[in-house]
Amino acid sequence: MDFVTVRELRAESAKVWEKVEAGEEVVITRNGKPFALLLNARPDELENMLRAIRAERFGATVRKMQAHAQQAGLSDMTMEEIDTEIAAMRKERRERNAGGR
Repeated sequence: MDFVTVRELRAESAKVWEKVEAGEEVVITRNGKPFALLLNARPDELENMLRAIRAERFGATVRKMQAHAQQAGLSDMTMEEIDTEIAAMRKERRERNAGGR
């Protein structure tokens, strides 16, 4: 895996595309932080690659939400408590939307 700044990508794009075409993964950085990922994607593999990336992003989001719930003490809620909380939020949203009409 290689790291390339946005400026380097503009100035030396041919070198970057050669790396990607050779199968290397290139991380584009902006202000010293990862911004984008370039990788070679064959047309017959594209959908599977995107599906895998999306699945990992979803998994990371779920893990983050679980950690937040654990830290906030919400992970031990019963289904009844969850349903009550959902009902209260729905009622609040209905009342808020009715008041704006």
